[in-house]
Amino acid sequence: MTDIQRDGRGAWLGFSLKGQRYAVSLASVREVIRCGDITPVPGAPEDVLGIVNLRGQIVPVLDGRRRFGLDGRIDETEEDAQRVIVFDDAGSIVGMRIDVIGDMLEFNPADVAPPPPGRASRRDDPVSGVITRDDGFIALVDIPRLCRA
Repeated sequence: MTDIQRDGRGAWLGFSLKGQRYAVSLASVREVIRCGDITPVPGAPEDVLGIVNLRGQIVPVLDGRRRFGLDGRIDETEEDAQRVIVFDDAGSIVGMRIDVIGDMLEFNPADVAPPPPGRASRRDDPVSGVITRDDGFIALVDIPRLCRA
């Protein structure tokens, strides 16, 4: 049984990146914060924005757009809506900057379809399934793959 099937019974937190919709299991979300001051880390991978100090804990912050293979440029008018979702992946704390926080979702695990064919096949691809809604698709994110070291 995959994480999606096991977690599908619980609540999911929706978010958007460049107009595309995603969701993560609420069980993996520690908190949602404003972007604040993110300190760049020299030599970090391209999809790592930097680090933040979260109440004394140093937390790496991923660029959600780059992590999902989307254009990383942000329009100034979009900056106010951006947030950092902080995940707890088995004790490892990682943040990810997203464009817009979305709604809480619940769905039947039987409604989860595999990721669409034709996607670039990557071992660390964080999208592990999709659900269909009247207004389009929502990609479901596998937190351990998203938070890979």
